[in-house]
Amino acid sequence: MSGAFIVALIKKDNGIADIAWGLGFILVTWMVFELSATNFPKQRLLLFLVTIWGVRLSSYICIRNWGKPEDFRYANWRKEWGDKTVINSFLRVFMLQGAVMFVMCLPIIIINATPKTTHLGSFYVLGAVLWAIGFFIESIADYQMLCFKDNIAHKGHIMQKGLWKYSRHPNYFGEALLWWGIFLTAVPSGYWYISIISPLLITYLLLKVSGVTMLEKKYEGNDAYTDYKRRTSAFIPWFPKQI
Repeated sequence: MSGAFIVALIKKDNGIADIAWGLGFILVTWMVFELSATNFPKQRLLLFLVTIWGVRLSSYICIRNWGKPEDFRYANWRKEWGDKTVINSFLRVFMLQGAVMFVMCLPIIIINATPKTTHLGSFYVLGAVLWAIGFFIESIADYQMLCFKDNIAHKGHIMQKGLWKYSRHPNYFGEALLWWGIFLTAVPSGYWYISIISPLLITYLLLKVSGVTMLEKKYEGNDAYTDYKRRTSAFIPWFPKQI
């Protein structure tokens, strides 16, 4: 994240943090895997899941942001921080995300640090399945939104089709779901009470801090979004209400 901060300084765009996010997880996962004295299927499974997720997410954000102004969240903070933008960006954006990344990596670290596990092999399967469902939902939702925004005729309109018909934030739901899947793969290690901090943290952040709450504020006063909000579930996909 320190390296990403330097790039952000050069480009004057703190959105680099979002691109570095997925890549950071890949780096941590490969490092703990290489430092581990063992090479079990559970470790290789996690290596595969995190790498696929991180590459897709970082690639998507890079494509989405390419040639566009700094994300509205970072742009607003830049105005708010004024001449203290550099230090605030380093501590409150990049270092904070680095700290969150460490906490979210707890299941990954634990799996690579505990070769001996309890006989709960079914949790690996359940975790992988839950991860796959979450990954599929997040990927499809992101693709649908990217296509929607790329169509100039949709400018000023609210995305309400595909998965977005059933949830106002299906991408965030998929993200939370896949991390709960990764947590399940760590249960056989016996340290589930530490690993569970990871999915709890990302779910809280997506619902209350940087995800749903922040984006919902962006559309306050938008009549079309207010109507969409009345009919559509905020997070967990569900059939829209008939109004």
